[in-house]
Amino acid sequence: MHDPQTGLGLHIPPVDLAIIVVYLVGITTAGLWSVRKVKMTGSAYFLAGRSLRWPVVGAALFAANISSIHLVGLAASGYKEGFVWGNFEWMAVFTLILLSLVFAPFYFRTRIATLPEYLERRYNAAARTILAVMAILAALLIHIGMSMYAGAMVFKEFFGLDVTTSIVIIALITAVYTVLGGLRAVMITETIQSVLLIGSAITVTTFAILALPGAGIHSLTEFKAALKPDQLSMLLPAGRGDGLGWLPFVLGFPVLGIWYWCTDQTIVQRVLGAGSENDAQKGALFAGLLKVLPVFILVFPGVCGYVLFKDKIGADANQTLPVLINTLVPTGIKGLIAAGLLASLMSAIAAASNSCATLVAVDIVRWVKPATSDHAQVVIGRIAAVAVMLLAMAWSTQGGRYSSIFEAINAIAAFIAPPITTCFLWGVFWKRGTTPAAIATLVAGALMGIAGFLVDFPVVGKIKLLTTACGIPMLMQAWWGFVICSTIYFVTSCCTAAPPPEKIQGLTWNSPLEVIFHGKLRGWSDPRVLGGLLLALMVVLYVVFR
Repeated sequence: MHDPQTGLGLHIPPVDLAIIVVYLVGITTAGLWSVRKVKMTGSAYFLAGRSLRWPVVGAALFAANISSIHLVGLAASGYKEGFVWGNFEWMAVFTLILLSLVFAPFYFRTRIATLPEYLERRYNAAARTILAVMAILAALLIHIGMSMYAGAMVFKEFFGLDVTTSIVIIALITAVYTVLGGLRAVMITETIQSVLLIGSAITVTTFAILALPGAGIHSLTEFKAALKPDQLSMLLPAGRGDGLGWLPFVLGFPVLGIWYWCTDQTIVQRVLGAGSENDAQKGALFAGLLKVLPVFILVFPGVCGYVLFKDKIGADANQTLPVLINTLVPTGIKGLIAAGLLASLMSAIAAASNSCATLVAVDIVRWVKPATSDHAQVVIGRIAAVAVMLLAMAWSTQGGRYSSIFEAINAIAAFIAPPITTCFLWGVFWKRGTTPAAIATLVAGALMGIAGFLVDFPVVGKIKLLTTACGIPMLMQAWWGFVICSTIYFVTSCCTAAPPPEKIQGLTWNSPLEVIFHGKLRGWSDPRVLGGLLLALMVVLYVVFR
């Protein structure tokens, strides 16, 4: 087949094409079927009626996070630098433990529908509105826009489809069950897609390992000898010029991680839809356990790609996953993997679209007009989801301005995260934090983030003033942004009147130790025990792969 518009050959075997079409039809039908008997109230549309059990919550958290950005980007990063990029996955485990033990109890007990609603209760309505706008912007720029671009790149490489055409098709298919079915449809499809995604990644990894003997690799020693230095190491020297040393990860990643995993509506909405506090906490921990996998099934195939195809891939690391699939995977299975890529892409876009619908309807419209009916909120949410999708489609065409897709999402997050992480973290742990401090921090942090984004966005060529000219890696940008925002927060709090005790009742911990020592342990199934076991697993993994 040949596409006269692009001049590219459409090399889609009929069997693979049939599998992809069946998947697209099937996943859309599953999403709509799951809500066929559900009355679309606001609670049902935005929070799945608060009925989700922990396995669904955990799987949906994982699926909402893992997208084609990760499949393509982590394979490319494994090819270029190695396991070190897996820190973005493994360090997420620590912040998911924080979500489970520190934040989820407050979110669930207060019965909030959105994360901005928590800020309203802790501070005031203005804080809620500011955060809602910032969250919508993050969803548009990162979750939807960059995911669309990543998916378009995959389809271009595999099937020769025009980038714009791919973006339109992806957006339309995902919008059908997301806009009509709400969170329950999104979560049900995400659970299905998690299975397909993990299966696809394991399949590619297996074929890559089986191909190693054909390249003369018969032992771990021979495999390591064929790699770059430290390509299998998670922890690199602190002062590396590329910002991938252990110190930037220790300082900068928690700023991004707490924002993303503990305060971002797109992610945490799955926890808010849990049927019980226990389901909310265990779901977050289950997602943390799943986050161990990407290093082995997403980054490691890229490392194998370096050994097998470095002459073919050359300097274009983003070709790693397409080359692995096109070269090693047989017809039929290739179609399933392409469906897996679609699954990851659609999960990320669907999650962000539904969260934007919730933010607009609940945090902005209902705040401006409290008398808005339940039905009207659902209609407004659907319109908002479509509008954000259209804006994200336009923004997604700018993805090529970054050297890699994975770098793009983290670079943008480094400007958005600091003020939000500051207000949530200190708001939960420091009772003295005041409303003026939160407003000052959010406004100053947002303005600082916008300025940083504009000076570091590679409008002309690939020059980034902060990253390249000033030599401040993106993780350190996040860290210093957090330091500045925390300074604003603490100084302003100390200069303004403390909040009344009744204002913050049930919204803060008395001390960090209370997170662990409140109440009796309820056996091995207690989230604190499970969180401790997960923490111990991560320590062991870091010792082994240091």
